Amino acid sequence: MQASSPVRTVLFDLDGTLLDTAPDLAYALNRVLHEEGRGPLSLEQIRPKVSHGARALVRLGFDLGPEDPDYGPLRQRLLDVYRANLACHTRLFPGMETVLSAIEQRGLSWGVVTNKPAWLTDPLMDSLGLAVRAACVVSGDTTGNSKPHPEPMLHACQRTGSRPAEALYVGDAPRDIQAGRNAGVCTLVALFGYLEPDDRPESWGADGSIERPEELLEWLPPARPATS
Repeated sequence: MQASSPVRTVLFDLDGTLLDTAPDLAYALNRVLHEEGRGPLSLEQIRPKVSHGARALVRLGFDLGPEDPDYGPLRQRLLDVYRANLACHTRLFPGMETVLSAIEQRGLSWGVVTNKPAWLTDPLMDSLGLAVRAACVVSGDTTGNSKPHPEPMLHACQRTGSRPAEALYVGDAPRDIQAGRNAGVCTLVALFGYLEPDDRPESWGADGSIERPEELLEWLPPARPATS
């Protein structure tokens, strides 16, 4: 199934879709585990949890939730360490630079819709030279609601000047697909992202899925022929 209208804007989730942030988040979690006298976890253990944010990482590392008195300080320490090491090893997923360049060359726009707070999203995008290229960056606290609510997606469409039917959203979690569907945006699951072993993305209701970033180009209008 293709988008109902020609795509003018491609929107990406950040962690696990546009950027491979897991190495730096794994470092932050293991640093806090070390400070608390605990052994490290492997990247393979941490990677599937990254799309679900600091809450999931604290639960993975310490088996604590927001109801526990130690949760808040541990979460804040994790975020502080991460903020100081935002882009040490974080990179675009392999093939994603090709995709972004193709989007730009075709005269389309792209942006980010993430639940990551702006105080982490903005410096990360800046440090990788992506902020100046993105038509919009919508963080988890940009609007009154975060995904799976449609408000961030609709805000991104407004910022880019595209109708929801002209936008395509790519994400790696059920809330990404739900937010897109609620906003009337075509959705794709990034199967290369931070999926958990028991995830069943085929049941999320997306319009399609991609195993590699380059497959996204098949969902976009073809490149315009060069003029002489």
